[in-house]
Amino acid sequence: MRFATYEKDGTVHAGVAGEDGLHPLPDNTTVLDLVRAGLPAALEAGAAALRGPAVPSAAVRLLPPLEPPTVRDFVAFEEHVEGVVASVSGGAGVPPEWYEAPTFYFTNPYALLGAHDDVPVPPGCELFDFELEVAAVIGRDAASLDPARARDAIFGYTILNDWSARDLQRREMKVQLGPAKGKDSATTLGPWLVTADELAAHHDENGFLALEMTVSVNGVRVGHDLLSNMGWPFAELVAYASRGTWVRAGDVLGSGTCGNGGCLAELWGRGREIPPLAPGDVVEMAVEGLGTIRNTVVAGTTLPPVARARPRHRTR
Repeated sequence: MRFATYEKDGTVHAGVAGEDGLHPLPDNTTVLDLVRAGLPAALEAGAAALRGPAVPSAAVRLLPPLEPPTVRDFVAFEEHVEGVVASVSGGAGVPPEWYEAPTFYFTNPYALLGAHDDVPVPPGCELFDFELEVAAVIGRDAASLDPARARDAIFGYTILNDWSARDLQRREMKVQLGPAKGKDSATTLGPWLVTADELAAHHDENGFLALEMTVSVNGVRVGHDLLSNMGWPFAELVAYASRGTWVRAGDVLGSGTCGNGGCLAELWGRGREIPPLAPGDVVEMAVEGLGTIRNTVVAGTTLPPVARARPRHRTR
């Protein structure tokens, strides 16, 4: 089942995506409410909504499928790491520490955009980039899960585009902290939240989801990969996120960027001369079973330069 959040005539609604459009859920119901209620109850509510009338998809603005409490973003594709290390950090190869455990950072849940929203270039950014990812959404509160229970705790999946200001990110990473402003300006989620049962047949024997992923810029395909090329399946990512702490229903966990052109920075690190994104560029991402998102880059806000630090006074 595909749950969506959308805006129509200035009012926000939750609904279920069907062949004939979006079927509204009862007023004051949110997708996060359904996630917290659990998958069986959500499927029952969705089935009831599908028996009602539909709103044409062309008449609405799709919003992010839900408002998550937190957003974690992993870096689970080895090929992506190899290319980006060369591009962003100036290094070579994959750090040996990457293989030891999944790595993630927390990003900004207040900067989420819908599947077709315009995306402003962040202030001060000259190297704007996209990142083709899939995200899992947690379906219940839990702590210190093992991988088997972690897989059962996944409510569903959605496409995630972690928009990145690479020049800002490069500076931040040299301070051994972050990324921060290099990553927190915008993240696209959508077009809807596909429940885990819809994708069960796509799991391979090792628990990976074998889904085709593609990204194009202005109609030209730039990247293509399989989600099953992750270094860890989502169950391991969820288990690691919950290790010694809590994950909550509605939390979003990104896979990290896929390889084979999942972002421009990877290609820059491999010597490809591709320009960064600029206003007017259209980035389209499609993932098998999850749908398509399509965003246009627009000019961002112009702000004064960031003030430099005052060096400390030295007495000797």
